[in-house]
Amino acid sequence: MIADRTAGAEAQRPTWSSRLEFILASVGYAVGLGNVWRFPYLCYSSGGGAFLVPYFIMVILCGIPLLFMEFAIGQYTRLGPVHALAKICPLLKGVGLATVVISFVFSTYYNVLMSWTLYYLFNSFGADLPWTSCNNTWNAVGNCSSGFPGNSTHLQSASQQFFDHRLLEKTSGIEEVGGLRWELFGYLIISWVIVYFCIFKGVKSTGKVVYFTAVFPYFILFALLINNVQLPGAKTGILYFVTPVWSKLFEVKVWVHAAAQVFNSIGIAFGSMISMASYNKFNNNILRDALIVSFTNSFTSILAGFVIFSAIGYMAHIHNLPVDNIATDGPGLVFVVYPEVLSTMPVFQLWAPLFFFMLLCLGLDSQFATVEVAVTFIKDEFGPEVLRFLKREELVTLAVCLVCFVLGIPHITQGGVYVFQLMDHYTAVVSLVFLAFFEVVAVCWIFGVPRVSLMVERMQGKSPNIFFRLCWLLLCPILVVCILTSSIVQYSPARYGQYTYPVWAEWVGWGVTLVSLVWIPLGAIQELYNNKGSLLQRLKTAMISTIDLDAEDSLPEKQNLDNPASEALFTLEA
Repeated sequence: MIADRTAGAEAQRPTWSSRLEFILASVGYAVGLGNVWRFPYLCYSSGGGAFLVPYFIMVILCGIPLLFMEFAIGQYTRLGPVHALAKICPLLKGVGLATVVISFVFSTYYNVLMSWTLYYLFNSFGADLPWTSCNNTWNAVGNCSSGFPGNSTHLQSASQQFFDHRLLEKTSGIEEVGGLRWELFGYLIISWVIVYFCIFKGVKSTGKVVYFTAVFPYFILFALLINNVQLPGAKTGILYFVTPVWSKLFEVKVWVHAAAQVFNSIGIAFGSMISMASYNKFNNNILRDALIVSFTNSFTSILAGFVIFSAIGYMAHIHNLPVDNIATDGPGLVFVVYPEVLSTMPVFQLWAPLFFFMLLCLGLDSQFATVEVAVTFIKDEFGPEVLRFLKREELVTLAVCLVCFVLGIPHITQGGVYVFQLMDHYTAVVSLVFLAFFEVVAVCWIFGVPRVSLMVERMQGKSPNIFFRLCWLLLCPILVVCILTSSIVQYSPARYGQYTYPVWAEWVGWGVTLVSLVWIPLGAIQELYNNKGSLLQRLKTAMISTIDLDAEDSLPEKQNLDNPASEALFTLEA
């Protein structure tokens, strides 16, 4: 099922041109559209400033240790998640393949957001923004408001109708697929072309692109914040965002939301961090990188919250409405609320294109990393010999992008938004929690914390401190089990606004979940079948790692250390 790579093949693996490229690529992947819409909404709806308490507890006790662990796995083995986890724990080798599948599925629909962003970007260059007026062919007669009408009326804002009836041409439900949105089809092609040319040379091309795509959004966020805080009502919006409601800390779902946000935002269990770390030099300082990525991600989420809610406070002031009548969850925050905000700003001809270009950069960075997971798997599985036989490694990346593009077409039909919401719920919520649980079990308990610590010691020259060992051994597994249990107990079917999915669509959603998770039991069954002896003997054999940490030859890249002194140190340790 999984080809075993030799040390010679691993030695040919390319590396990032500099440590900064790896950090920027990791930050770019972690910082995505969810930082702009999911975190601000979760924060204000889950206790305001009080939400930061469980959020940062989860970042420190779960996010940083697990990110450190994934960096260690990728950098030490110099393999993607499939082959790395197969060596770490053969019994749960299916976890690695499941991470590839979940990242692949995620890639098929995430780029649809980029097509929406491109649509808004190209529509923001006119003299007037098209989502501000009710005098258009797509507006519903007698049901359109040029501003935000509030929750107490039957009216819809012009911005909402532009999103529903112009961008999506939305049908009444997933049962009614409707025709293909040809404009979005074209933008989806453009977005995949951009992705391909940014990653077709592997880390050599991605490492150069992230210098811009990972840094540029911060200039726009700071510029928007400086602009927004000068607007009337901005202070009210910011206070609404940060004012703590301490009673929320006693609600279990707030802690679950905080943990889920950490997992989704940092990208734990997607396999992307393992893949990117596999292109590091053997003795790269992964602890430093894990701290930088984690805290940069958290800082960006809070910064985006200030930007969004200062603008929402401004809109509430203009329309004389409560802030919670305007704030919303999901894509609507950046594709409905903020476009309306932009239209009322001075010099909106400048701010609107910059905002949507910023969203494009944020989304592309995350897309690079998820697509790279599948590409890395193919390269690891077939090796450089087969890829040379194919003449050009770029063909592998092209094939992956083409397949993802084709599978994304159902999302750009007139009923595509319902398909999108269904896929997102069962991939980014349900599948990810189960997958994180099995990854933690495979690495922290079966492979064992002492062996993870030895891997880190081989690379860094010293063992991780007691805090990380305690987190890996007890805190992370317990927290993941709590999240998994709470997710099962509090499970609710997918919804899109007030729309409830039919039963058959729920079964399709669970089918999407099983597409990724089914590889875990299948991998375990295959491993047990291939081993010899009684069932107990087969089980014991399947739990033995094939990474020999006690032998000198187990160092995948010992000949690639930065200097001879380091090589001598590792030889003595072995």
